[in-house]
Amino acid sequence: MNCSHCGVCCTETEMLLTKEDIKRIEKKGFHKKYFLKIDKEGYAQLKNRNGYCVFYNLEKHQCNIYPDKPSGCNVYPVILDEVIGIILDDICPQKATITFEEQEEKGKTVIDLLKIIDTEAANRR
Repeated sequence: MNCSHCGVCCTETEMLLTKEDIKRIEKKGFHKKYFLKIDKEGYAQLKNRNGYCVFYNLEKHQCNIYPDKPSGCNVYPVILDEVIGIILDDICPQKATITFEEQEEKGKTVIDLLKIIDTEAANRR
């Protein structure tokens, strides 16, 4: 995939986080209160600030934690549509640059991540 770093995927993000994502970001020196919100169902998500992910640098058009970004960001624009299945997110302007093989591989990762995220959310309730 050829990411253009446009920030479209970082706009009003609803990115879910695993416990490992949270630990990795904390090791970068960020406190949970800065980047983490837990919804009423126990799901951990990135916070937004001024309409963007808290880690998106609007001036530089880049992620401030790119090497340590959440697992879901690594597989994007591959997402799970609960009706259709694994798809490429329509909002990504670079989705055409992802190969079928890459989509298949990332799709398996998406399924695995969602299983982990669902289990972790259930344990928070």
